[in-house]
Amino acid sequence: MPVLTLSEAAARREALRANGHRLVLTNGVFDLLHLGHVEYLEQARALGGALFVGVNGDDSARQLKGEGRPFVPAGERARLIAALACVDAVILFDELTAEHLLLTLRPDVYAKGGDYGAFPNKPLPERGAAESVGATILLLPLVPDHSTTALLARIRKA
Repeated sequence: MPVLTLSEAAARREALRANGHRLVLTNGVFDLLHLGHVEYLEQARALGGALFVGVNGDDSARQLKGEGRPFVPAGERARLIAALACVDAVILFDELTAEHLLLTLRPDVYAKGGDYGAFPNKPLPERGAAESVGATILLLPLVPDHSTTALLARIRKA
């Protein structure tokens, strides 16, 4: 599947809408792709007719994850996500949140990991934007012990 510009993704979104397909949007850094990412994206894809994935650029990933991250450059992370059968399109973005993606693409469903909202110190920053475009917000369950943090801990221990 392709890595698109936001304007290309918006045009595809309109074609999906014209054909009556529901768009699911999700986003993330997706550094060190692992089983938790794949299962999460497969769950998200099952919620609609197409899945678009926003992938944070290197600068925003560094701001979100800390110095030394990401390990994999943005273009490579985007290509890896785009290669998954469940993903219909990938959009690289440089902002810290996906609000601009939401406001431009106006998805029917906005899917995120269940860690958002589960902890008082981790509210969903895009909630207002998703609600303003009428997107249903769904928080998907995480796969236990399958996170980039857990993977890094195993690597460091080895």
